[in-house]
Amino acid sequence: MTERIYRETFVVGPESIDVLGHVNNCKYLKWMEHAAMHHAASIGWGFAALRSMGRTWVAREHWVEYLRPSFEGERLEMFSWIQGWRAAASLRRYAIRRADELIFVGATEWVFVDYEKRRPALFADEQIAVLEKYAVSPEDPVLESLGIARSVRYLPSRGL
Repeated sequence: MTERIYRETFVVGPESIDVLGHVNNCKYLKWMEHAAMHHAASIGWGFAALRSMGRTWVAREHWVEYLRPSFEGERLEMFSWIQGWRAAASLRRYAIRRADELIFVGATEWVFVDYEKRRPALFADEQIAVLEKYAVSPEDPVLESLGIARSVRYLPSRGL
């Protein structure tokens, strides 16, 4: 069964380390994109499936908050979930834990786009059904149970 919250464990490799000896900030963005793509694919919204519908996702805005540094060799858990949506946009959240310590939170506002026109495309009823099925509200107790409940310090677009 596909989960509402995507979860993946990985070990930080040497390619992720910057001149200060910790994970470079651009790696977190790559990890966010990776989690978003894999979770989307698991619910039937991989690139090929969306392309066949004439649609794709485009990032409009990213927010990140680094809570603790991370280092080479550490085992991390990445989480990602859909928090909300409106019209042609979806808010996806991310969290990274090291053991029981939350070290990173982030979010992306993704826009659902007509692949040919390169313009926002409103969600159809079948896409809204998927969003309703997989959305996780900020108050959902499962976030607390996973140790990833945390409000973020940004204001997403109205309605997300």
